[in-house]
Amino acid sequence: MEEVSGVLSILSAMITPAVLILATGSLILTTSQRLGRCLERARKLTDLFEALFKEQVDPELLKQKKVIFINLMNKATRRAKLLQHAMVALYLALNIFILTSVLIGIFEILNLGLIYIPLYLALGGAGLLLYAAGLLMAEAKVALGAIYAEVGFMRSLGNHYMPGTAPAAGWFKRMF
Repeated sequence: MEEVSGVLSILSAMITPAVLILATGSLILTTSQRLGRCLERARKLTDLFEALFKEQVDPELLKQKKVIFINLMNKATRRAKLLQHAMVALYLALNIFILTSVLIGIFEILNLGLIYIPLYLALGGAGLLLYAAGLLMAEAKVALGAIYAEVGFMRSLGNHYMPGTAPAAGWFKRMF
């Protein structure tokens, strides 16, 4: 009976990192989707920027449009870099959590007293999750800044073409 209890305790210890593996996998999936949307947006901005050179509009307005598109492309690039770094951290954490689970089993089977190694690995993986979460928060802030810039530009276009019709400044930021 003690043998069964020991096996169950080893399996329980090995399964514990599975919760972290599942959480990391979910973050990888959502971060991958965010990165895909960010890249699609960057490509769309590139197409729109190229189309600007074909427009026959007021030179001052064209200059403003170019400035906003360059700003938005810079923000898209920053977002992509943050997301890429977050993906690397998440994949490293995933590998560490899997390794932790395997090492727990190996160390118990071989009766090695090195259980602190998986513990330190798990802490390192958790640190990587924390780092990735910080990167994802920074990316969300950059994304929101891009939305603010875009809405602000649309508001200025509205004022340019139909003076007095654009909403009061700051309305979008107050929504959040």
